[in-house]
Amino acid sequence: MTPDPAQLRFFFDESVLGLGKAMAIARKDVVHTGHALVAEIPLGCDDVDWMPAVARRQLVVVARDKRIRTKPAELKALREHGLRVFWIAGKRDLSNWDALVRIVRRWQEMERLISQRPEGPWFMAVTDGGLSELRVSATGALIKSPPKGRPT
Repeated sequence: MTPDPAQLRFFFDESVLGLGKAMAIARKDVVHTGHALVAEIPLGCDDVDWMPAVARRQLVVVARDKRIRTKPAELKALREHGLRVFWIAGKRDLSNWDALVRIVRRWQEMERLISQRPEGPWFMAVTDGGLSELRVSATGALIKSPPKGRPT
């Protein structure tokens, strides 16, 4: 299946390039770093450079980069550009297969969340147990949201 420029909804960054390539084959609404349909985002593109381009296209980001959560410039760009990010979380690196399994298992939850919260910025951790939000503070820092039912 070839991605359709009119249907693009998801961008997989370089930290999940193998997963992005697999998803672009399986779905018409997925592109990844280096894909011909996002020529302005070549391989090796810095996060702060691709973030505005992805935001302009209103694409939802899927990433694995652990450092994206702690880099001030990336956090500022995430907030300023209203990015919506699904971060494949975990203490250990996942193989492409394990990341694919996790994303596919959570895809319906991800779609539901996008429908409920079409505007960013937001940053969701995708874990074996589900989705959990890391809130974007006014300063751009990510703060783990408390479990449902607990005050903030």
